[in-house]
This record gives sequence, structure tokens and C-alpha cells, in this order.
Amino acid sequence: MKTKGKWILGAAAAGLAALLAACAGMESGESGISIGSSDLGGVVTGGKGPEPGVWVIAETTDLPTRFTRIVVTDDRGRYLIPELPKASYSVWVRGYGLVDSPKVRTEPGTLLNLTAVPAPGAAAAAEYYPAIYWYSMLKIPAAGEFPGTGPQGNGIQPGISTQRHWLNTVKTNGCMSCHALGTRGTRTIPRDFAHMKSSEAWARRIASGQAMNTMVRNVGRLGTQTALGLWADWTDRIAAGELPFAQPPRPHGIERNVVLTLWDWSKPTAYMHDLIGTDRRRPTINANGKFYGAPENSTDEWPVLDPVTHTATTVRHPVRDPKTPSHRTDPMAPSPYWGAEPIWDSQTSTHNQMMDEKGRVWAAARIRHPNNPDYCRKGGDHPSAKVFPLERAGRHLSMYDPASGKWTLISTCFPTHHLIFAEDADNTLWTSSGVGGLGVVGWLNRKMFEATGDERRSQGWTPFVLDTNGNGKRDEHVDPKQPVDPRKDKRVAVNLYSVVVNPKDGSVWGTSLAPFPSYVVRVAPGPDPTHTALTEIYEPPLPAYGARGGDIDRNGVFWASYASGHLGSFDRRQCKGPLNGPKATGKHCPEGWTLYRLPGPQFRDVKDDGSAEASYYTWVDWYNAFGLGENVPIATGNMSDSYFALVNGKFVTLRVPYPMGFFAKWAEGRIDNPNAGWKGRGLWATSSNRTVFHVEGGTQNRPKVVKFQLRPDPLAR
Repeated sequence: MKTKGKWILGAAAAGLAALLAACAGMESGESGISIGSSDLGGVVTGGKGPEPGVWVIAETTDLPTRFTRIVVTDDRGRYLIPELPKASYSVWVRGYGLVDSPKVRTEPGTLLNLTAVPAPGAAAAAEYYPAIYWYSMLKIPAAGEFPGTGPQGNGIQPGISTQRHWLNTVKTNGCMSCHALGTRGTRTIPRDFAHMKSSEAWARRIASGQAMNTMVRNVGRLGTQTALGLWADWTDRIAAGELPFAQPPRPHGIERNVVLTLWDWSKPTAYMHDLIGTDRRRPTINANGKFYGAPENSTDEWPVLDPVTHTATTVRHPVRDPKTPSHRTDPMAPSPYWGAEPIWDSQTSTHNQMMDEKGRVWAAARIRHPNNPDYCRKGGDHPSAKVFPLERAGRHLSMYDPASGKWTLISTCFPTHHLIFAEDADNTLWTSSGVGGLGVVGWLNRKMFEATGDERRSQGWTPFVLDTNGNGKRDEHVDPKQPVDPRKDKRVAVNLYSVVVNPKDGSVWGTSLAPFPSYVVRVAPGPDPTHTALTEIYEPPLPAYGARGGDIDRNGVFWASYASGHLGSFDRRQCKGPLNGPKATGKHCPEGWTLYRLPGPQFRDVKDDGSAEASYYTWVDWYNAFGLGENVPIATGNMSDSYFALVNGKFVTLRVPYPMGFFAKWAEGRIDNPNAGWKGRGLWATSSNRTVFHVEGGTQNRPKVVKFQLRPDPLAR
């Protein structure tokens, strides 16, 4: 009896120990992988043994919106997908040199070994390559064929002066500002157009859908028949079996520590430009809270994601004037994806958002007809109108308060595009005007506006004036086309595309896409910006050209993405010569620049240093929200399904392998819990491809929210 009691107690103790072990996590003695009840883990092997640097993807539709989590295997082929919500998942392996493995159905808390499937040939393997590897096959006119002499000459549009100028348009600041070329949806001809000659099919393709005017205009900038012929040659060669001449490397080093989480939001016919979920100046604001998307021309329904409950909803942006134009009326030819019915119907055209310290969302959005009220225009009595009158503004400002559900619509005389809050007593909201701006920078004094509600008094704008007479103050100035007058200053015809405020001195910085080869622009507002703001412009040295989006770090160094395939930094503190005066017109500080070649192959016909990469924007992680350190510049890899983070002079590639075609235009860093290690930090993005249906998933695909996290090793829980 005594012995039996001991046995019963021993069995109970063993059962309890097993239960505690299960709660603490299961471990595979052979692999050394330890998982908890919400994790998945195992080993990926192929015909030659363990498969390092491949992705394991777990996806479910059991939650309120589609949810996906992706990790990378370590050097022994091991993986661990942490903290999955309770659901049933499809799990499979994807990697370069492979084709997708069969999907296995399982639940969290499982040790699951997987078998990788090698690609049966180079063509099958290349189907998984990012767009850049396909687009770098495009033939580029030789440098000696420029300048353009028109349809009766060399077929290149007059005004395109160099090969670099042509590439600027065929890449970042033309054909790929809204989507990547090289995805399966663009490197093949739609079935609807298969009966046409290839160049005719391309002419018809670019007329499809509501972006027709933009695409036709951009092709015209290159020389229509020449450009269409080159694209036709490209797709013909691919159809005949030609494959990329370069291959992507698998993730290595710290890149294997990345955890990706994806949620669906919005609808298949919509697209996003940006998302926002915290205050750029204080990234702990709105911790664990909702994210808001900027759907630009596609819809007035802002998507809203709650990443805690995995719920995607919408909130409708109103307009002040029912006669506000709608993109539903944009001209178009029928789409091979959606037919003759327009899919975009936005009046507000929300482009970019910022969140303030109260968790309210401010946006560049259209709220009325573009024609400005009289006080903005010539003869108007607004102080800024007396200096530089404005007749029209395509976008204005809005503010959404999630706590109350109320909207505030603000009519601005100046056009808005991107926004940023200054770190000043007035919480000044500075705005850029975008590609087709009117030669001004505008702002809203938020403190005044909230105290008075007076949108007219609270706003202002100013033209860009260089201090070319060098006396340190703004004086009467000559116009852009007039020569420098030693007695006067000079106004320059630039516009800010990106906009950011230097935390060191309150100066306002941004990129100006035109005139080519582009500028970095600095504006020192002074005490009365309408009358005192002074501008400086800086042109990057070759081989860099074609700026798009840029940002500044906390030390005052400006970083920008360039169409040449570079990330460029400009440190004004390194300038040796005068920063104003008659010679300070752009090329006066080459010593302030450093260029970093972006990853990926260069076009074979281009001899310049650089990459075929067409990076849209660079964002700087001020406060180590992601985990690579403070002040890390992160450039969008729009041709590479990636972000590129520059750490100690070398790029770390943060790739989204599924669905293929990830294309971001902004980044958001939020710290949900500064004391929770890697789990409390994240880099956030939304897929910003205008043509979501070009990427993997086709017309069933929806825009995604993507969260990037960096754990200490590939098996960290």
C-alpha cells in the first residue's frame, strides 16, 4: 500500500511536470528549438540537407482579417514563428532557388518540420525574383544617343538631354513612382492585348484605367515610340524565354532575425499611399493603437487597422464642398483587370497623414474645388497673398479625432502633399506641395488655429528666395528666369516634394524633383516666414541624380533616395565655402555629400555606378523604433520588395517575400512598450502600389499593413 502510494504520487508529479513543461514550451532535443503554446517551429530541409535563409510563411483567414506571419530559417535550417493568434494556419516554405512547398495545415504549439522543394529549372526559380532582376533586362538608349532630337530624329523627346535624364523618367520620377515594373503583371502582356503587335499592346496597356493621363504623359516625356518599342522588346524577350542575368541572394546575417506580420485592409480596388499610427516626434504615442491609411485617388474610405484584435474597418473622409472633383471622372480606356467601370472614386485624394501628440490624424486632403477664395489670389488681403498670390490649391488639410469621431476641414490657399509637425511652441504643421507645386512652402500655426478656429489667420506661405546678394536677409528679388543681380536676391522655381524640420535649428528641408538633376532644399523661416524666409539649394554630385523622398536625422544630416540607384546624405556642417551669395546656387558644397549604392543589379547598358533600383523615399528611424539603432536611414526598395536600412555604411535588406511585389512609400516607427525588448518595437508600412492587382494574388489581392520586427536571433520567442 505504501509502495502504491509512492507510485501514485510519483505519477502525479510526473504529470504535473509534463504539464508545466508544456506550458513553458516544447523542445526538440535534436534541433534545440523551444516553442510555446502560441509558437510554431521546426527544421526546413531540402535534397542537400538544411535550407538556411529561406522563409517560412504561416497564414490564416480565421481572424477578422487575413493574417500572415513570416520568419527566416537560420544557418541550420531551423525556424520559429512566435506568438501566433489562436487559429488554423497554412504553412509553407518559400526561398530563392526553390518553388513553394505544399501548404501544411496546422495550429500553434506544434513542432513542424518542412521539406523545401527545389526549383526544377532556372525559369521556375526566377518566378520568385523581385522586379528589379527582371526590369534590369530593359535595353537603355546609349549615352551617345542623347540629347533627344524628336520623332524625326533619334526618337528621344527633345528636352531629354542625357541618358541620366532619360533614366530619371523611366524610373523613380516617372514610370515607377506609383508601381514597380518587372512584376509578373508588368513583364507579361495581358491576354486581352495578346492579338496586338507588342508596341501596340504597350500603347493600349498604358491607356488602361484611371491613371491613363499620367502614364501617357510620362511615356511622352521619354519619346513615345522609342519607349514603347523598348518595353515591347523587353516583354518579347521574356516571352521567348530570356531570364534575368543576376540572381537575388538569400537573407543572411541579421536579416534572418526579421519577423514580418501582415494584415489585409481596405478592398481590392483601392490602394494606399501611406499609413500613420504614432507621433513622429514621440513614437510611444498611441501605443498598441490603430493605424490609419491614406488611400489617395482610390477611395474616400480611410482603412483602419486594429493590430491587437486583427480587425480592419473604415472611416469615411468628408468634403466641405459637394462640387469637389472626383477621380471617378478621370479619363480611361477599359482595364484588362476591371473592365470599363472606373474603380477609383475619391474626392478627397488623401495623400499623406501625420499624427499629433493627442493621437489625432492630420492629412493632406482635398476638401473643396481647387479654385482659391479671393483672399488667397492676386489682389487678396492675406499677408502671404500680397507677397506671392495663389490662384489654386489641389489639396488642403483635414484632421480626424478618433476619440470623438469628428472631422475638421481646413481650407488652405497653398497646395499640400506631405506634412510634418515642427518641434516648436506653435506645433507648426509644415507642408510640401509635391511634383506640380506652385513654388511655395506653406504652414499652419496649429496653436493659433486651435485657439481661434481661424483658418485664414493661422496659415501662411512663402516663395523660395536665395540670398544671392549675401547680406544675410531677404530683399527685393529677381525672378527665376532673370540673371543674378548683385544688388538683389533671387527667387528660384523649386518645390518641396518631401518635407521635414531639422530638430537642431528649426529649418525646413525637402527634395525638389525639378529642375533636373534635382535639389535638396533648406528653408530658414526667420521670425516672419512670409517675409523673412531664406532658401538654400544643394545639387548632388554625379553619379547621383533624380531625388524623390528624403528625411533628416536628429543631427541635421539630410538623406534622400535618388533615381540613379543611390542613397545620398548631405551634411551642411561640412561645407567649406559661403552658403549664400552669388555663387551659392546649388553646386557650392560637394564636400557635404556622401553616396551609397543601393543593392541590386544595374541596367546592362548603363555604365554609371548605381543600381536599377528606383527608391521612392528615405525615412530615418530617429528613436530606434525598429531595433537597428537611432538615426538609421531606411530607404524603400521599391523594385526589390524591400526596405534598405543603412547600418555602419552597409545595407541591411528587409525583404517582404509574400505576396511578391511589396512597394512602400513611407515608413512608420512605433514603440508600443520600450521595456519589452524587440516585441515592443516595430517598423510599419502599407503596400503602396497603385496597381495592387499587378502583384501576387491578382484581383483578389488587397492592400496590406506590414509590421517589421527585429529579434536578437532567428529562434527568439
